[in-house]
This record gives sequence, structure tokens and C-alpha cells, in this order.
Amino acid sequence: MDTYTILEWIVGIGLIGGAITCVTSDKLLTAVIRLSLVSMLAVIAFALMASPDVAITEAVIGSGLVTFVFIIAIKQTFKGETKHEKDR
Repeated sequence: MDTYTILEWIVGIGLIGGAITCVTSDKLLTAVIRLSLVSMLAVIAFALMASPDVAITEAVIGSGLVTFVFIIAIKQTFKGETKHEKDR
């Protein structure tokens, strides 16, 4: 096995593991941050597959815009709730 194949396996396992931890996360903000990290791993995977245009699009949309929109949505959802209700 060459270095390139090993790197592909590491990124692939990281994508699967990151997605599982994102879905099983108890807190919404933690899940959003993990989703952003999974998206960054996808950027690396696309770059390894010699697809820089898709990698740049995933970096901008997946890691940047989607994370920003999710964080704003979480803030708006919990606006006006007590601390006990936020800790769910």
C-alpha cells in the first residue's frame, strides 16, 4: 500500500467516524461543529480525488455557509429560553 491509499483510508474512516459522532451528539452546537469538521474532511477527500473545484465549493458552502446558518438558527431557536431549557 502506498501513502496515497493510506491517506484515503484515514480520511474515509474519519468521515464515517465524524458523521457518527455528529449524529449521536447530545448538544446541538457540538453537532454543528462536528458537522463542520466532517465537511472539512470531505474537502480533503475531494482534493485527494483531484477535484479542486468541488473541494473549494464544499469548503465555502459546507464548512462556511451551512455552519453559519446552523449557528444562527440555534441562537434564534433558544432566544428567550431559560438556562435549564437550553441545556437539553
